[in-house]
Amino acid sequence: MLAKSARIWRRHLLALGVLAGGVTLALTAAPHTLRADEAAVAVDTTGLNSVGSAWLTENPYRKDTAQYDIAIKIGSSGFNQNCARCHGLEAKSGGIAPDLRYLDDGKPGDEWFINRIRNGFAQNGMTKMPKWEGLLSQEAMWAIRSYIETRPKD
Repeated sequence: MLAKSARIWRRHLLALGVLAGGVTLALTAAPHTLRADEAAVAVDTTGLNSVGSAWLTENPYRKDTAQYDIAIKIGSSGFNQNCARCHGLEAKSGGIAPDLRYLDDGKPGDEWFINRIRNGFAQNGMTKMPKWEGLLSQEAMWAIRSYIETRPKD
């Protein structure tokens, strides 16, 4: 009788373990909405001139400007702390998010970039790119764009 009781308890405990494991699996497999405010790391833009409060549509720190080298250094840090988790180290995407090295050059790419980083992007009710406006300054965003432009497309 004692052996039978032990077997029954063992089965119950095993069933509970399987159930608990299933719940854990369900919770960890549930889709997570990306939120920039959960992951944002402040970007120190010391050394870059302020661009003002009006949102620009073209990168003010592009090559051939006096602040280009500073922008790349700041942008590298900002990208690796805030963007690389989805867009890959050195902007080489592993397929989770778009490979930003292939954005259009110049103003067309700038307009797409600043719109997407400011406002984010959702598809079928799922956040694909979180909103960064209010978490990163415009200077930080443009510095990140400058850094991305330095990444080779090979």
